[in-house]
Amino acid sequence: MHKRSAYILVLTVAALVTVGLVMLYSTGAFAPDSHGDQFNFLKRQSFWLGVGFIFSIVFALVDYHWLERSWYLLYPAALGLLALCFIRPIGMRINGSWRWIHAGPVTFQPSELAKLASIIFIAWWFSKFEAKCKGFLIGLIYPVAVIAALLALIVLETDLGTTLLIGATIFLMMFVAGASPKFLGPLVVAGLAALLMIAWHISERQGRLLAFLHPDQYQEKEGHQQWMGLIAFGSGGPEGLGLGNGRQKMLYLPYAHTDFIFPVIGEELGLRITLIVVFCYLLVVMAGILIALNAKDRFGMLLGFGCTAILGLQAAINIGVTTSMLPNKGLPLPFISYGGSNLFFCLVCVGILINIYRQGKEDRTVASTQMMVRVRHVSRI
Repeated sequence: MHKRSAYILVLTVAALVTVGLVMLYSTGAFAPDSHGDQFNFLKRQSFWLGVGFIFSIVFALVDYHWLERSWYLLYPAALGLLALCFIRPIGMRINGSWRWIHAGPVTFQPSELAKLASIIFIAWWFSKFEAKCKGFLIGLIYPVAVIAALLALIVLETDLGTTLLIGATIFLMMFVAGASPKFLGPLVVAGLAALLMIAWHISERQGRLLAFLHPDQYQEKEGHQQWMGLIAFGSGGPEGLGLGNGRQKMLYLPYAHTDFIFPVIGEELGLRITLIVVFCYLLVVMAGILIALNAKDRFGMLLGFGCTAILGLQAAINIGVTTSMLPNKGLPLPFISYGGSNLFFCLVCVGILINIYRQGKEDRTVASTQMMVRVRHVSRI
C-alpha cells in the first residue's frame, strides 16, 4: 500500500482541485465581488494553482532537509509578515479581521506561512531533542512558547479558526513525537478555555457560539450561513439539482465560493458526490500518514505527519462548520474553496510529502541493493 501512497495522494489532490475549479465556475458569477465577471475567481484560482504547482514540484525535488536548516529564517519571516497585517496600506482589514497583506496585484494571508513555519519548527525541535522530549521544559514549555508568539499575532487578527487549526496540529505532532501526555492534557484544556474566553469577549464570535448552541434563534443573524448551508444540502438530496442549478449560491448563501462551497457541492451534485469528496480527504490523510511512517528519519516523519494533520484537520473543521456540527470558524475547504494563499500552502504540503516519499523510497532501494550484493557475495563463498 505504501508503494502506491504517493500516486494515491497526487490523483486524489488532482480530483479535489478539479472539483474546486468546476464549483468556482458554477458559483463565481453570483459572488458580490465578482464584478460581473463569471470567470473572475476561476482565473485567480487558476493563477495560484499554477504558482502552487510549480512550487510543489520544487518542494518535491529539493531535499526536504533544507527546511530543517532554514526554520530560523521561515519563523521570523512569518512573524514579520503577520505584523505587517496591522500596518496600512500594506495590511488589509476585511470583514473585521486583519488577515491579509496587499502587495501590488497580489493579496495573501501570512497565516499560511505561519502554518508551515510552525510545522517545520516542531519537527526540527523534537528531532533535535528526541532524548529529552518527555521533559517539562524541552518537551512542552520551550516549543509551546515559540509557537505561542505566532498564535498571539493570529489571535490579534481575529482569526480564531487558524489559531485552533495550528494549535491542534502542533498538539498532535507533539503527541506523536513522544511528549508526555500528563503535560499535553492540561495544555489542551487551557488552550480551548483561552480560545472560548477570547471568542466570548468578541461580539461577532460570541454570536457565532450562541448561533451554534441555539440555531433557531439566530438563523437570520450569525447563524444565517450555516442555516442556508443546511437548506442547500437538503435541496440537493442524493442526486443533486444538477451542476449550475443550485439556488442558494444566488446571494442566499454568503461566501458560497469560499468557506461554504461544500453545501453548494451538496446542492448541485448531491449526497453521493459530497461523500466522495469526504472519502478523498480520508485518502489524503491515509496516504500522508503512510508516507510519514516510512520516512527515512525522524524529522521527515514529523514533518510529513504535520503536513498531513493540518490538511486533514482543516477539511474536517470546514465540513463540520458547513454541516452545523461546529461553530463557524471561517476556514476554507482545502484544494476546493477559493483562496490563492491557502491553495498554495496546501500544494506545498503535497510537494513536501512527495519529497519524503521519494527519499524514503530511495533509501529502501539502496538498502535492498546492498542486501542483494551481500547475498551474491555469500553465495559465491
